[in-house]
Amino acid sequence: MMLKRSIWMVGLVALLAVACKDKDAEKKIAALEARLSELEDRKPASVSVTPTDNPVPSQPQQKPEGPLPAIQFEKLDHDFGTIQEGKKVTYTYKFKNTGEAPLIIQGVQPTCGCTAPDWSKEPIPPGGEGFVKAEFDSSGKPNMQNKSVTVTANTWPESTVLSFKAMVIPKGDSQGPAK
Repeated sequence: MMLKRSIWMVGLVALLAVACKDKDAEKKIAALEARLSELEDRKPASVSVTPTDNPVPSQPQQKPEGPLPAIQFEKLDHDFGTIQEGKKVTYTYKFKNTGEAPLIIQGVQPTCGCTAPDWSKEPIPPGGEGFVKAEFDSSGKPNMQNKSVTVTANTWPESTVLSFKAMVIPKGDSQGPAK
């Protein structure tokens, strides 16, 4: 995970270095490089762990110092309402970077294979907007469905959970849910 983050940050720095020539951009690049170096230095050494009967709880991550991006979604949940089994429905969650640094979505993980996520792949500058799109395929998923999509970004906290629900009418049932 840290290697993936490092690759993203190096790519972002390279992109900024090529795209911008002014002093302000150079300062931002230097700050990002310093932050990347700081994060890499904090990476714990790889240790072999033997399972025990008394597992040690993992240490909570600490909030990084310095300017950070902040992701603010218009909505964290969506209700598709009642749909027929087999129907595919899509919802786009919109967000804004309300922080002070470029926001990079590192990954979007659905709770099941019935959700095909898409998201803004380019860095979102402070004040910029982006999206996370979730598609739900109701095939083989009758009755009430509650699903979520976890968005991982270079924000604090790193993860944001988006959710949606739908009442799926089983195939062959044209009456809909009982009232």
